[in-house]
Amino acid sequence: MRIVCIGQAAFGEKVLQTLVERGEEIVGVYTTPDIPGKTNPLKQLALQLGIPIFQPKLMRAPKVYNEYVKLKPDLNVMAFVTSILPDSILNYPKLGTIQYHPSLLPKHRGGSAINWAIINGETKSGITIFWPDKGIDTGPILLQKEVEISPDDTVGSLYFNKLLPLGIEALAESIDLIKRGMASQIPQDESQATYEGLCTEKDAVINWLKPVTEVYNFIRGTNPQPGATTYFRGLQLKVFDSELFASVVGGLPGEIIDNSGHGFAVTATGGAILVRKVQVEGSPKIAAAEFAKHVGLKIGDRLGD
Repeated sequence: MRIVCIGQAAFGEKVLQTLVERGEEIVGVYTTPDIPGKTNPLKQLALQLGIPIFQPKLMRAPKVYNEYVKLKPDLNVMAFVTSILPDSILNYPKLGTIQYHPSLLPKHRGGSAINWAIINGETKSGITIFWPDKGIDTGPILLQKEVEISPDDTVGSLYFNKLLPLGIEALAESIDLIKRGMASQIPQDESQATYEGLCTEKDAVINWLKPVTEVYNFIRGTNPQPGATTYFRGLQLKVFDSELFASVVGGLPGEIIDNSGHGFAVTATGGAILVRKVQVEGSPKIAAAEFAKHVGLKIGDRLGD
């Protein structure tokens, strides 16, 4: 089976490594154009393995299709793809195209599926391998695998510790099913579908008036990207690692009620958040205790606009 691997980042690299180790015939790798100062791990691995590498700006360009068909692929494997492929490439291989998505489709279609699941306080997630079509994450399902979202999972821990390895395993299993002619194509239930846009910095401003569990989920669901934003003395302050104190405490929403130990505690409705790691705009991430010492943070100070 001749496979074209389309992807990027660590996930794309690990998928390629796994497929090569399994003895699959990878005839080409498509990835994103180079970004100055950043390493593309998928590209580097493909170069090491001597696999033809392509980095088009637009997959829809006629030149891309003309190069692609020369590879004569039987199957496309999409491993972390953020652009929409043209039908001419999706449908070209005789065995079609399969794609990884980090949610239990049809829930959480879109590019920030992991963020929104945690922000919403959900307790389970998973991965879907599906057959992409013209829509955004709308094609029929090949297989799904479920995982627990732990109470203290962040986007980073859920992805790297659970969804990434599970996705690699599932793609390999999917290829085996395709080879045996046993791959499912189960239509998605549109009545259960949800779609959210990208979780960007403008979506990630903390509202300390909200219930403390919602604030905590919000911080977890934006860690490490885009980071949960608040303000102190006109400074934009992003909050990352944190801990939940879900009990009634004193203080107004956003008020500092403790700045000793490993960070500082901030009141929200019905409890408090212990902030452990922060980032001031234009600076690297630092321990919250270091920030508190540097700015002279005091009990009674308040965060927020």
